[in-house]
Amino acid sequence: MVFAFGMTFTMFGLLSLAYASTLYWILGSVFLIGIGSSVLHPEASRITFLASGGKRGLAQSLFQVGGNLGGSLGPLLVALLVAPYGRENLAIFAIVALVAIVLMYPICKWYKAYLNQLKQQQRTVKKAMHLPLPKDKTIITIGILLILIFSKYIYMASMTSYFTFYLIHKFGVTVQESQLYLFIFLLATAIGTLMGGPIGDRIGRKYVIWASILGAAPFSLLMPHATLEWTIILSFCVGLMLSSAFPAILLYAQELLPTNLGLISGLFFGFAFGVAGIASAVLGNLADQYDIETVYNVCAYMPLLGLVTWFLPDLKKYK
Repeated sequence: MVFAFGMTFTMFGLLSLAYASTLYWILGSVFLIGIGSSVLHPEASRITFLASGGKRGLAQSLFQVGGNLGGSLGPLLVALLVAPYGRENLAIFAIVALVAIVLMYPICKWYKAYLNQLKQQQRTVKKAMHLPLPKDKTIITIGILLILIFSKYIYMASMTSYFTFYLIHKFGVTVQESQLYLFIFLLATAIGTLMGGPIGDRIGRKYVIWASILGAAPFSLLMPHATLEWTIILSFCVGLMLSSAFPAILLYAQELLPTNLGLISGLFFGFAFGVAGIASAVLGNLADQYDIETVYNVCAYMPLLGLVTWFLPDLKKYK
């Protein structure tokens, strides 16, 4: 029932945010939503791995694309329901959380039965699972993967938190237009997430990580110097490329430590959310001290950290 527990926090957080009238109330509401997300993601990722039937990349992508699709629809729904009619309409989204709680019930039953079956098997069959790399090399590899997460989520934070302000400041678009352009970027992230996992199943996680993070660099470097039309096109390309990295990175890490799926999922989701949150604050301070365009000139270089992918071992050689 961990999933329902987490989603309940999200539901009450949304209801609270809809009627919040002070800054501390808003912060408390966001805190509740954050707890719901942090409870759900690691355990759900573990279940996705276990229920994948061998198609781990596809399963992980399908799991994450739900969140990305919801994230892409968020700005669009805000533009349609909240901006014109008031923040109280955020309460409508709490209904979606309630529906999710109901849908999770059969998943929780299956997961409980699966764990019981797994415990019985472990009592009868004691089999040590072989790890693909030595311990010291595994630690170094996880460190490299965290650097890649760092580069990805700093740039993603600049887009999700400040892209609308950037468009308004530089091109003079309206709030509703900026929300629509943000939706285009977030839709690209949903498509990229869906593509990244299955491609990784076919050609290997390392090659997807290479193409995803380093491949986004030309688009991110061009975007601060582009017209409005090209900015939207380049933002779509960046979102498509970068978002395909996380399923590949997470699965690569899970395959490094298949006996600690929950630990790996918690580490990588927690690090990703933490980096995004801290980066949003740091980038906001940078925008206040200089201007919003400086943020995008600085963040444009973050995908170049994808060069550290060179040091990742190819796990297929160790199987």
